[in-house]
Amino acid sequence: MRRLQIRHVTTYRYAEAVTLLPHKLILRPREGHDVHIESANLAIYPAHRLQWQRDMYDNSVALATFTEPGDRLSIDSRLILQHYEDQPLDFLVADYAVRYPFRYDLAEQADLYAYIVPIFAPDEPLLSQWLESFWKSGQVVETYLLLEWINKAIATGFTYQQREEPGVQTPAATLAKRTGSCRDFAALFIEACHYLGLAARFVSGYLCMPTSNENAGATHAWSEVYLPGAGWKGFDSTSGQVVGNDHIALAVGRHPESVPPVSGAFLSASPQWPVMRVTVEVSGIPAQ
Repeated sequence: MRRLQIRHVTTYRYAEAVTLLPHKLILRPREGHDVHIESANLAIYPAHRLQWQRDMYDNSVALATFTEPGDRLSIDSRLILQHYEDQPLDFLVADYAVRYPFRYDLAEQADLYAYIVPIFAPDEPLLSQWLESFWKSGQVVETYLLLEWINKAIATGFTYQQREEPGVQTPAATLAKRTGSCRDFAALFIEACHYLGLAARFVSGYLCMPTSNENAGATHAWSEVYLPGAGWKGFDSTSGQVVGNDHIALAVGRHPESVPPVSGAFLSASPQWPVMRVTVEVSGIPAQ
């Protein structure tokens, strides 16, 4: 088990006081057998009311409704959690799904359908041509190996580029440019899975990066694929690794643009171009 502390601060500064419309905050990690939250504190300015809810993906969502105007919006999330996923490769795939191609069990197909249909162009020539280097019709290959090949090919064959603009590139754009952000790489991996008939979804969260900087961390994005017998397994196409206890999932969604950590809007008397600053610190807590 690994104990981690996380601080995620988002600040917007405005030239003059504005009216803040409701903001949706997805900042509480997904709990389960692998993650347990010890403590959580969410400090928000200006004055507000906070309502917690679950969305259709069972993500924890806080809805902040502001009761006074302000020239600054500050959202400060602090967490301590226990992460138990120290052996990410310790799983067994159901016998019928060990080799690809396979069909999901009829009892699961209806629930998985939304995670199999393409998100972008349903028939993308660039994607199908790229995937031919991993699998061609008529071939039989171990399912996990196929996913690993695709995941590592993105990590080693494309150049990571941090992008500040919202949204994600289409998989076709990522394939053409051979560059992208973690969101773009996850979108490409997910759409490759869809093309192969495999259920896949987008994950938004944090990455703990063990470096000389003890507080090294970042918001991050990766993918999960549903493997019968094993469940949803994470693949990080930025590093080419299977997801373990360096990854902390905040939210999952069908579409890569559906689960940003902070989203909302404001009203002002004159045009505004707020200055945004985001700081993320993720660090391990030494065993006592």
